[in-house]
Amino acid sequence: MTRPAATARAIAADVRAGRRSAQAIATETLDRIATQDRMNATTRLLRQRALADAMRVDAVVAAGGDPGPLAGVPFAVKDLFDVAGETTTAGARQRAAAPPATRDAEVVARLCAAGAVLVATTNMDEFAYGFSTENSHYGTTRNPHDPERLAGGSSGGAAALVGAGLVPLALGSDTNGSIRVPASLCGVYGLRPSFGAVSVEGAYPFVERLDTVGGFARSPEDLALAHAVMHGRALRPAGAASRVAVLGGWFAARADATVLAGIDRIAVHLGAGSSVVLPSAAAARSAGFVLTGAEGGHRHLAALRRDAMAFEPATRDRLIAGALQPVAAVREAEAVAERFTAELLAALSGHDLLLAPSTPMSAPRIEATTIVVDGETLSARADLGLHTQPLSLAGVPILSVPLCLPEDAMPIGVQLIAAPGREALLFETASALVAAGLVACAPAPQEVEAA
Repeated sequence: MTRPAATARAIAADVRAGRRSAQAIATETLDRIATQDRMNATTRLLRQRALADAMRVDAVVAAGGDPGPLAGVPFAVKDLFDVAGETTTAGARQRAAAPPATRDAEVVARLCAAGAVLVATTNMDEFAYGFSTENSHYGTTRNPHDPERLAGGSSGGAAALVGAGLVPLALGSDTNGSIRVPASLCGVYGLRPSFGAVSVEGAYPFVERLDTVGGFARSPEDLALAHAVMHGRALRPAGAASRVAVLGGWFAARADATVLAGIDRIAVHLGAGSSVVLPSAAAARSAGFVLTGAEGGHRHLAALRRDAMAFEPATRDRLIAGALQPVAAVREAEAVAERFTAELLAALSGHDLLLAPSTPMSAPRIEATTIVVDGETLSARADLGLHTQPLSLAGVPILSVPLCLPEDAMPIGVQLIAAPGREALLFETASALVAAGLVACAPAPQEVEAA
């Protein structure tokens, strides 16, 4: 009986040094997911592929070669990434009979070329349109810290697997907050990279002007390693963030006192001396809804006309509403998006880092339809993206980091926001906050010894 290494970096170091075999790690991981995924996070276990890929990693090590920086590291992917030989469902029942993918998505291929071992695909909101990973076709994904609560979405299955300690890395996509929201609710690190920094080739599209691909991990160092592989270049040291501000206005309202207090502690530690208000933030959130609905609705319009009842009900209604948006409304939303982007980039020209809540509250209970935060009644689902959606319009890199909280508290995260291309600053800041005890690298709630 041995406990698997806790981090991707430790796993890779063990495998590259020959202390453990990639095949043993893959087998343990597959068996743990099969017996311990009580969250409905997984849609498919890829046992045959995983063991074959692990065998190839071990063969390279045995021959004295270097299998890569992620040697033997198990990872999972949201079920909108193409996996060779498998059907990409994108969370939709109507895609269950689609032809299998002929090759891996670009980011999947890059991770595997670096020695990582793909073990599973994960649950999601249908076509990535949602913040809760509630799917009438494939079931609701439950929070790893409390099965009566939501995991967040739309990449909830990937975040829940990492949050439960069943895999050290997982891939998701983020259009309006679909990485940052579940990262916050599941207590893990989640990166929305700079727009265009990571290839979306082979990822089922939703809103091309907003879609990004990123990862989840339980430490900033693991996530930085995975991002560098997906990005295709090593991250250069960024140095400390010397100019830090807290986003006020929209981003300080409708937020739980826990996350606001956590932001204050981080701000003090980083020497934040100011608060920044982005005047167009509220309008930007509305613009995000309009642009998402319009592009998503038109993307699926033919399928809606052919068989609307095949869609998840909530997704269907939003897509139809989006397709009916008048052209004038879309143009106005585009103008708002441009104005907000200019405001945010101006703020980042005078600051290295901005801070904001990732979610307004910790995970709502599954049966809840509303929740009261800061004296206001909010939607327990749509408003999970209250603080992520406006920022998505600007294409800047954002890292959700989990606050250090008492053991009995549900997780909640803070967004670290930087200028385009400054992902290294986000990771280095997160590592410094871990060392200061302000953000978490805590044991996973379901992590147990593997047989």
